[in-house]
Amino acid sequence: MKYLSLAFALLISLFSQAQQHAPFPKGTHRILFLGNSITYAGTYVSDIEAWFIVHYPKDHFEFINVGLPSETVSGLSEPGHAGGRFPRPDLHERLGRVLAQVKPDVVFACYGMNDGIYMPFDEGRFAAYRDGIHWLHEELVNCGAKRIIHLTPPVHDDKKLGTKGYNLVLDRYSEWLLAQRDSLKWEVADIHFPMTRFLEERRASDSSFILAKDGIHPGELGHWLMAKAVLQYLGASLDDVQDMQATLTVNPHGAEIYTLVSKRQAFMKNAWLKLTGFKRPDMAVGLDMDVARKQYRDIEKQIRHLLK
Repeated sequence: MKYLSLAFALLISLFSQAQQHAPFPKGTHRILFLGNSITYAGTYVSDIEAWFIVHYPKDHFEFINVGLPSETVSGLSEPGHAGGRFPRPDLHERLGRVLAQVKPDVVFACYGMNDGIYMPFDEGRFAAYRDGIHWLHEELVNCGAKRIIHLTPPVHDDKKLGTKGYNLVLDRYSEWLLAQRDSLKWEVADIHFPMTRFLEERRASDSSFILAKDGIHPGELGHWLMAKAVLQYLGASLDDVQDMQATLTVNPHGAEIYTLVSKRQAFMKNAWLKLTGFKRPDMAVGLDMDVARKQYRDIEKQIRHLLK
């Protein structure tokens, strides 16, 4: 009986120790987010980073956002995009520079929203999306990323058709991407269908409810739903959690930490874009990386002080 008690105590101890480490491969430092304007907006990235900081305070990860508005992984662009001022940027043009500069350990990639070009389903466009995702995955493997997690695109809410418009195209894209879990053993976290269900359920009781004013770019709640889906994929228990703020209460300074994380993400994403380069016009001018790095370290000191 004594030995059973000791064995049980050891198991509890090991379990407790396991819970103190984040669900990333050993040696993970840099966590990269690739995507379009929704990723560039970055609220879901800040949500995820803040969650990890307050729940795994002993770990030190750098969450790097290089999302670029309008971008596709398919290389496609509709005629007259942006009023004819410029075609959609293509990830193929910049990915090599991003990976060379960032050298990520873990990568999250969220594409699809722009890749259907906001038109009815078309096999040619679908093939270009599939080819682009396959190319992206191979490049990430070749760069030495320890973990690659694809994200299905967020929900699209047509002003007239709701989730029965362009979102049906994204259904097809998401179903294909999720199928790669079995066929290619890829890691795919589903954002699309949880968001779609949430929107349809809320719309059923409130016809005026929206997640995105323009049907594309989610607000704070929509970004939380994205972050929640990713965190749940990574093993977090969040079924009954309604908003980001509720997850921060494990630390009495959680709200302050979140403000600092958001502030840091806001200037670091533009600094990384400046360093790695892109062709899209009409973007904010980022700080030089040495200046951004100093500000990054200053904020990190503030966050670590709040974690004591």
